[in-house]
Amino acid sequence: MSVCATDPTSGVMDHAGQSGQLSEAALTACVKAATAAPSLHNSQPWLFRVRDGGVDVYADWRRRLEVVDPSGRELLISVGAAVLNLRVAMAYHGRLPVLRPWPEPAEPDLVARVVPGRPAPPADALNALAEAIPRRHTNRRPFAELVVPASVLEELTWAADAEGAQLRVAGPSSRAAILGLVRTAGERLRARGIYPAELDERRPGTHRRRPGLPPQAFGAWDALEALPMRDFGLTQPKLSRDTEPFAPYPTLVVLSTDGDTRDDWLRAGQALERVLLVATVRGLAATPTSRPLEVPALRKLLTDAATGWWPQVVLRLGYCQPTTPTRRRPLAEVLLPATTDG
Repeated sequence: MSVCATDPTSGVMDHAGQSGQLSEAALTACVKAATAAPSLHNSQPWLFRVRDGGVDVYADWRRRLEVVDPSGRELLISVGAAVLNLRVAMAYHGRLPVLRPWPEPAEPDLVARVVPGRPAPPADALNALAEAIPRRHTNRRPFAELVVPASVLEELTWAADAEGAQLRVAGPSSRAAILGLVRTAGERLRARGIYPAELDERRPGTHRRRPGLPPQAFGAWDALEALPMRDFGLTQPKLSRDTEPFAPYPTLVVLSTDGDTRDDWLRAGQALERVLLVATVRGLAATPTSRPLEVPALRKLLTDAATGWWPQVVLRLGYCQPTTPTRRRPLAEVLLPATTDG
């Protein structure tokens, strides 16, 4: 069974009420699914409002990371991932979701409105994606030295394409070049005096608006640095961490869009999450490896100038034991009142 040959919202289970609309409880459940999306450094930069029978999705700009994401590109990719989860969850509840990006020009923080459309019949592929939402977690541990089957990589490519993005698997020479850029990006970011401070804010409890990453989510430390990983333990030298060897030749994929506007970033986020859900269904683990995209000069080197495709995310894919999920903000913190007054 392919989980991405058709649009994930084209076939769904009928969980709607007799009125033909989704109940407020069902819409709230959809919001909860949306909050399970991945986000840069677990910043969770989103807010939601249930109103007029649908869900509004807002960017929470207070959560933007100033050092690595000055333009808000990665913030909007994170919000886009939440929008994809919302679409899948709404479809799972029995209605074909209708997506309206940037529905109110006077409200620039209102990124998208998702409303339930017509009823849709059930589909196993949609159910598989919906059930993968709570199981999808970023995994920073070493992956097994196993080859990802070409058929699975093809499915992931279809998943990105379905959302208007492109996913390319790095060959041996491209992989070596990307890993070299990851190392260079890490060195340049660490040279910025405020970068370690921003990493330090990833610890739980250091910032009231940012849940942060618990130490168990940092992953093992690769003493040989065969694979350059973002080290969230950089600012905690006394932290006791496992030392494990990382496979030196990982499967790397680059997700790109044919533009680099806020619309493209929102689209990239939806494509990213669909790719990650399909990967989860197929038993794959994933780690963002996008540091070169956070340094403009290095990002240019990964941009296809001839075709105009802009890299938005780099992922490491492989097989690994499940990792501990990072905590999510409570619904009371991300769900705005139904009224827009004030």
